[in-house]
Amino acid sequence: MSGNKAIRIHETGGPEVMQWVDVALAEPRAGEVQVKHHAVGVNFIDVYFRTGLYPMPLPGGIGMEAAGVVTALGDGVSCFQVGDRVAYAGSVPGSYALERSVPEEELIHIPDGVDFEEAAAVTLQGLTTQYLLRRVYRVKAGDTILIHAAAGGVGLLACQWARALGAKVIGTVSSDEKAELARENGCDFPIVYSRENFVPRVREITGGAGVPVVYDSVGKDTYVGSLDCLAPLGTFVSFGNASGPLPPIEAFEFTKRGSLFFTRPQLFHYAARRADLNDMASDLFSMMQSGAVKANIGSRYGLAEVVEAHLALESRKTTGSTILIP
Repeated sequence: MSGNKAIRIHETGGPEVMQWVDVALAEPRAGEVQVKHHAVGVNFIDVYFRTGLYPMPLPGGIGMEAAGVVTALGDGVSCFQVGDRVAYAGSVPGSYALERSVPEEELIHIPDGVDFEEAAAVTLQGLTTQYLLRRVYRVKAGDTILIHAAAGGVGLLACQWARALGAKVIGTVSSDEKAELARENGCDFPIVYSRENFVPRVREITGGAGVPVVYDSVGKDTYVGSLDCLAPLGTFVSFGNASGPLPPIEAFEFTKRGSLFFTRPQLFHYAARRADLNDMASDLFSMMQSGAVKANIGSRYGLAEVVEAHLALESRKTTGSTILIP
């Protein structure tokens, strides 16, 4: 074993429960790859684990995403070598660390032209965007779609990607500054929800028809309005709870609005098979290498400054992606 430092939590709660401590670094087990992190991603799912909304064993690590260099291999690893540039959006929290071991099947190679900070900023959010726009509901040219939190990490990537697919994007944001950022990234119709009800505006933009899909990472505050924006047979995609979890679901609400579809997808289910993860990563990095999708890093913090990073994220003051630098 050798020295290592990481963020650990011993109880759920506010950002203050995260502690920067010394931890032992064991040799990777069979099927694992040890990675020295060069950049670490911060995502709202980290907040859900920290607060206990998503339960996990305690004490434990936190953080789902990072990019770095392979430093050691466990027995049986065949797809990676020491020195490879890799990234991951893992299924087990613990990326807020200088170095850790992760299962080989969760790692992806970082291609030429994508640096560590970009990879840490887009792996989880970019793979999420890929399955949302290409698998949950397959966005096509001519669609007009609604994306909440359009100036956030997934929001900006989704606006860019949807534009490249030929779709029109309506996006909700909290300020004029975020509206301009969203517009620069492909959002055709930014709506500042703090002063305008997004439901009538969406109906106006769509000529009363509504949208075929709503991508909602906000949760409680936008739930009913999102349903009211959908066209008959539309799809409500709930993939986050930034304002709090959804209320209990009443199935008849989906019937009376036109036989709507509801899904609460998770990246780790869509990327559970190695072949699917490879295809998703290839699609993401191809979009980045073509210039159609670009990482938008809004904030950088030192790894030991993660409390400040979480405070900014939860206050909704951030735009784009937040990363930690070890």
